[in-house]
Amino acid sequence: MRAGRVDHAVDHDGAVDLLRRSYAAVPAGETVRLAKRTSNLFRPRSAPSAPGLDVSGLGGVIGVDPVARTADVQGMCTYERLVAATLPHGLMPLVVPQLRTITLGGAVTGLGIESTSFRHGLPHESVLELDVLTGAGEIVTARPDGEHADLFAAFPNSLGSLGYATRLRIELAPVRTYVALRNVRFTDLDALTAAIGEVTATGSWAGEPVDAMDGVMFSPGEAYLVLATFTDDAPQVSDYTGQGIYYRSLPRRTRDWLTIHDYLWRWDTDWFWCSAAFGAQHPVVRRLWPARLRRSDVYHRLVRLEHRHQVAARIDRLRGQPARERVVQDVEIPLEGTVGFLRWFAREVRMSPVWLCPLRLREPAGPGSARAWPLYPLRPGQNYVNIGFWGTVPITGGAADGDVNRLVEHAVSDAGGHKSLYSDAYYDREAFDRLYGGDTWRAVKDRYDPDHRLTGLYEKAVARK
Repeated sequence: MRAGRVDHAVDHDGAVDLLRRSYAAVPAGETVRLAKRTSNLFRPRSAPSAPGLDVSGLGGVIGVDPVARTADVQGMCTYERLVAATLPHGLMPLVVPQLRTITLGGAVTGLGIESTSFRHGLPHESVLELDVLTGAGEIVTARPDGEHADLFAAFPNSLGSLGYATRLRIELAPVRTYVALRNVRFTDLDALTAAIGEVTATGSWAGEPVDAMDGVMFSPGEAYLVLATFTDDAPQVSDYTGQGIYYRSLPRRTRDWLTIHDYLWRWDTDWFWCSAAFGAQHPVVRRLWPARLRRSDVYHRLVRLEHRHQVAARIDRLRGQPARERVVQDVEIPLEGTVGFLRWFAREVRMSPVWLCPLRLREPAGPGSARAWPLYPLRPGQNYVNIGFWGTVPITGGAADGDVNRLVEHAVSDAGGHKSLYSDAYYDREAFDRLYGGDTWRAVKDRYDPDHRLTGLYEKAVARK
């Protein structure tokens, strides 16, 4: 045990042994999957015929080193648990995805993003090393250099097709007690993207430092950047876990303050704005809905129940309303193409609001350029904006389910961007391989999963297997 390191009561070796035994118990030829109760995916998948891998002991924090500013974390640990272990030391992961039950392993193998991403990139860029259970049933330790550097580079966005992380060592960053927010209104999208470029380049806006940045577009004529500064002082503190709804505060307040804990989970209480679909934003329903159940994983379970039983869809049919297509996506668009994409989206898809989260691959501390990641090839040195939109649109005029998502895919490609693969994807194999590093993936797959026991990346993301 290193001096200063705080170890937690986690039987990590026993948990890994249980995982390996459950892997060995899956018959050859059967689909290998995790046996986990929660998911933040929006990709329906075929039901497995074999028991899943037992990851029940892999959901904790192994230890935190406040001196080195690192943490050793099990792969199935949620960010809610991770943050609870690091905040008492005045530290947080460099990037904390918005939803409490996203796991660290899931954010690394499936990507994640948040308001610090314009400074720190994506969650996998703060990983120092990781232990991976490969498709061959072996545990290997992958680092940026050395014997398994190819697996380290290809693991982000592999979605479990190359293996599952059992332990990750990540960097941590210091934080303050509170977060001061400036909600800056823009009526012109060109001015908004110019501001994003300025904050990314200088780390400040109007003479004040900016530690985190995201925003919301309600329409092309009304959008907000939320510029956050970590601080130890706050004249007052807002609370959006009760009757208040966070995104509705942006037009009403130019200044706001939250505790660091509430800032990290500000979007979770109402799943951004998606809780409205369940009535949770209606004042009466909100008072009756227990606060402990106003959180993203509860809403996600309701979505899964609807997908299984189609209650709302049947009611819509009885009312004579058209069927609806799910359009749930996060896409990365180069900064210079963001205005054109947002105007196209407002005109053609007509969903509102949308989330805006600036992103830039992490710059190294010393000389050199940012590292590229082959399975999600964003360009080093390029500013991007993650645009998130989550909802449904009516299927009308002879259109088919999936048509709007296909239009989005084409528009993203035309803008030189990429889209995350946690939801529906419709690419053909050739386009998918071109966009998501198919040649690199196959080479790493053949090395670490020679019998292809783990479901392939295309099969997971597009074929829903």
